[in-house]
Amino acid sequence: MPELPEVEVVRRGLASWVGGRTITGVDILDERSVRRHALGPEDLRGNLIGARVVDVARRGKFLWMPLTEASASRTTEPKLALMAHLGMSGQLLIEDASQADEKHLKVRLRLSPAVDADGTVMPEELRFVDQRIFGGVFLADLAPTADGQPGGRSETGLPLVPVEAAHIARDPLDPAFSFDGFYRQLRARRTGIKRAILDQRLVSGVGNIYADEALWAARLHYARATDTMRRTEAERLIDACRDVMTRALAAGGTSFDSLYVNVNGASGYFARSLNAYGRERGNCYRCAGLGLTTAIRRDSFMNRSAYTCPVCQPRPRNGRW
Repeated sequence: MPELPEVEVVRRGLASWVGGRTITGVDILDERSVRRHALGPEDLRGNLIGARVVDVARRGKFLWMPLTEASASRTTEPKLALMAHLGMSGQLLIEDASQADEKHLKVRLRLSPAVDADGTVMPEELRFVDQRIFGGVFLADLAPTADGQPGGRSETGLPLVPVEAAHIARDPLDPAFSFDGFYRQLRARRTGIKRAILDQRLVSGVGNIYADEALWAARLHYARATDTMRRTEAERLIDACRDVMTRALAAGGTSFDSLYVNVNGASGYFARSLNAYGRERGNCYRCAGLGLTTAIRRDSFMNRSAYTCPVCQPRPRNGRW
């Protein structure tokens, strides 16, 4: 499933290609991909046609496009947003109308004509493609953020967030992320540290891949009890999250197959830089630098996997030191 870096790559691409354009047509080819819109496909279509995309925003893995009427003033505050949930295999692709439909095309948005800074005509369509149909698009009401800060990463910094995403915590790359608030809530829990950072209500955007990578970088075992975490250890972990996700962004995200691509259909290549995730029996790079031969271990974890170095990340007794 796409994690924060992958969704941010998509957000940036959409902001460049879709921001400021008007939706002139909507084709819903599979109603299962709009099932989250409670009022049905016709209501979704009616609200989208003639709407202008004000911005493209993200909080954690949640992606949304604030909308106003095309005739509205540029200062008009948007009330609605088109939310896109990528699920396991969802893709948002910018395509020319002449491009053949993808096999798993579910929703097509036709966009008003536009040119880029170089005068090149932009593609006319935004397509939602989803092989496994776990994702979808729907409309959501926007509400002011509780702290008055921007709703998430965006171009305009609007202090608005979809009500469906208001319960989602800020992510480590968000300028409004509060470490003090994170640490206070972390210490109040009685669970393992990996389980905690996968909870989007505590800190958003961290999925299985980047959790393993950050824990490896911070030299912490996934079973470490949260209520034993020292402040310096928690700071080290959040710094590691920021570092690994920033590097993943620079590499265009992590792609293990053809399901995650950016808006131009290109895959990310951060998988080549992973230190722990997916490297069972591979040598730990940090240990190798010290002349040691230590194999990365894979454990079953929450119906998924957790990858650790037995030397760098020793398992604490009952989660405690």
